[in-house]
Amino acid sequence: MTEPDADSFIARWQRSGGAERANYTQFLAELCDLLGVHRPAPATGSQGDYRFERTVVRHEADGTTSNRRIDLYKRDCFVLEAKQASDVPEQTSLFPGIGTEAERRALIRRTRGWAQAMLKAKGQAEDYARDLPAEEGWPPFVLVCAVGFCIDLYADFSRTGKHYAQFPDRENFRVYLTDLTRPETRDLLRAVWSAPMSLDPTQRRVRVTREISAHLAHLVEALEARKHPPETVATFLMRCVFSMFAQSLGLLPSKTAFTDLLVDCHKSPASFVGLVGDMWRTMDKGGFSPALRANIRRFNGGLFAPGPHGAVEPLRLDADMIDLLIIASRRDWSEVEPAIFGTLLENAITAKERGRLGAHFTPRAFVERLVQPVVIDPLLEDWNGVKAVALAKSDSGDTQGAAAAVREFHAKLCAVRVLDPACGSGNFLYVALDMMKRLEGEVLDLLANLAPGEGDRFDLTAASVDPHQFLGIELNPRAVPVAELVLWLGWLQWHFRNRAGREIPEPILRDFHNIRHGDALLDYTREEIATDKQGRQLTRWGGKTKVHPITGEDVPDETDQILVMRPVRPKATIWPEADFVVGNPPFIAGKDLREDLAHLIHRSIPHTQIIVPRLA
Repeated sequence: MTEPDADSFIARWQRSGGAERANYTQFLAELCDLLGVHRPAPATGSQGDYRFERTVVRHEADGTTSNRRIDLYKRDCFVLEAKQASDVPEQTSLFPGIGTEAERRALIRRTRGWAQAMLKAKGQAEDYARDLPAEEGWPPFVLVCAVGFCIDLYADFSRTGKHYAQFPDRENFRVYLTDLTRPETRDLLRAVWSAPMSLDPTQRRVRVTREISAHLAHLVEALEARKHPPETVATFLMRCVFSMFAQSLGLLPSKTAFTDLLVDCHKSPASFVGLVGDMWRTMDKGGFSPALRANIRRFNGGLFAPGPHGAVEPLRLDADMIDLLIIASRRDWSEVEPAIFGTLLENAITAKERGRLGAHFTPRAFVERLVQPVVIDPLLEDWNGVKAVALAKSDSGDTQGAAAAVREFHAKLCAVRVLDPACGSGNFLYVALDMMKRLEGEVLDLLANLAPGEGDRFDLTAASVDPHQFLGIELNPRAVPVAELVLWLGWLQWHFRNRAGREIPEPILRDFHNIRHGDALLDYTREEIATDKQGRQLTRWGGKTKVHPITGEDVPDETDQILVMRPVRPKATIWPEADFVVGNPPFIAGKDLREDLAHLIHRSIPHTQIIVPRLA
């Protein structure tokens, strides 16, 4: 038997008519042959781990049950819904004389009715996934297939069924039939069929992020050996980090601009301060950079703002230090995972934590377990209600009313405020931003369908989910700029993955002052050293450990002592107004923790509903 040919497969199925329900089993079986994966098993009864027409039981609100059938199901992989035929042959008369029959059919499939049918089919597939037996779990993918035209991919790698988002992003979630000529597209679908969790981008990003952070830690050690103040090192490092990130995303004149500059400086280290300083000064204001011999966009946002001496001066580096920057700059910074990069960067600039670099951070999946129920679930509940109203209005012919309902929800989404009162390096805020951007993508897609072009217009104005909505308080002054940087890295990553080719208005960075330095509980202007009744200074363990000579376990190092500081005339901190409060719960026990925390938050932010989730 000869290997299936993609061109022949495409030519055969482009001629398919409107009777998609009659064709979908044959189409998907032949697609499996093309991908080199097994076809679904023959039906034996109503159950099965990989089959067409898999039966699931729907439990209705009134206590009754009914049977439903999944078009194609593969356990631990996907639920697939084949779209009902909507492009009947008579509709091709809407586009007389335009291209071939297949081209006219493609135009119809891009009409408002077809797009809404695809959206409804996604909702139906999600319902089927919800109806699966608990022991089978939520599949990582939901697929919607328009036979002979495309397959839409939606993923939830947390496998909680909370939010199946466009995969890999808003621009590329739809795999068209003609895309099957590309080997990478066939590899993608083959993975969906055979090893879907291998497509989880966080696995690759964690590895890349750890490697980059290790290089940066070596550089920090070398700089601190020269007795540079930690704050100065942190500022320098973050400017280098953002320069590498901007290069990878194409925000500099070329995707090797900063690396090429570093290579030139490596030949003559004495030129580093002048050349890199020129680039950073130009990034602050925008304009022509002699160092790069090119125009640079205006970044601003405080990251490249002049220091106390009126200049953006880099630290002096030797050739070995510059080499560490060159190695880091050659990595693909678009693959860095902001959800852990902030922690690793904060550890890299904190001597006490540097030995544990890459070994201690909160995995993104754990962060999502808190952000999902606290922030996203309430928003999704509201959105599903709005979506149902909008589709009903559209079906009845009230397209303007449908679009107005979606616009109103989008405006509310862009006004949501999320607060982490002890935000550290901003990991929880970043994940909330990323998940809200995914939701916004769905909102704008429906709006663009109801009012063509309007979704793109919103993307290019201030009416968009952005870092200013994510507020933080942090006691560690070094972590404050890291948290701000993490939010901007995440926002820019989202933009270039989902809105590639669309310009970002200048300044690219904005100083929203949404992360502030302070104590989440007590507000005070100064501290004094605490003393006992005899006037002796009090100390406490600083957190350093040592290996016990007998047990071999890590135990507190009694020589690591720091002064106990007492705030002078403290008062309760007033938190900024927010709709949702997230963050790592305090690692303390006690049956009254939830109640005490709720009272504290209510006092700090009156009239705010608080949800303190229980984490398993």
